[in-house]
Amino acid sequence: MPHLLWDDVKNFFDPDLMGALPDLRVPGTSSADWQAVLDLVRSRGWSYAYSEDGVVVRLPRAEEIMSRGGRVDAVLHVRPAPGVLVIFRPHEAGAIDFDVDLRELQGQTGVDALCHLLRAVGRRLGKPVLLTPESDPLHPVLGYDVTADRVVLLADPGLG
Repeated sequence: MPHLLWDDVKNFFDPDLMGALPDLRVPGTSSADWQAVLDLVRSRGWSYAYSEDGVVVRLPRAEEIMSRGGRVDAVLHVRPAPGVLVIFRPHEAGAIDFDVDLRELQGQTGVDALCHLLRAVGRRLGKPVLLTPESDPLHPVLGYDVTADRVVLLADPGLG
């Protein structure tokens, strides 16, 4: 059974309402958590490309990325499913920030793909994963709930 149903959450997947690249965040993290995410990407066999200052290079360990203190523009593009692009931005150890393109996540298939991703990251870290509108990073609308072990609504989708 899906975590969320398209008809219940479609407003949260509307690029005009949420912005095309809403923000996803795991707060309260460390370099070890970033390494767990990198290990997750590799262990799941997800396609990925890591770049620094626009140049694709070998994916280093998280500790090495964090030691640069944001002096390089590090970006990790991951494809956890066909047609789904996730963009991780490893700039600081204290939070794992990433984006998804809502234009790729339409219909129930898109909802399921996002829920699968949030659950995989949240389970690996044992931490909540929050989705916020691009223009409103302080108000999450849905996220992975560690206790419930599922993606849940955190705001009213404004349907009805």
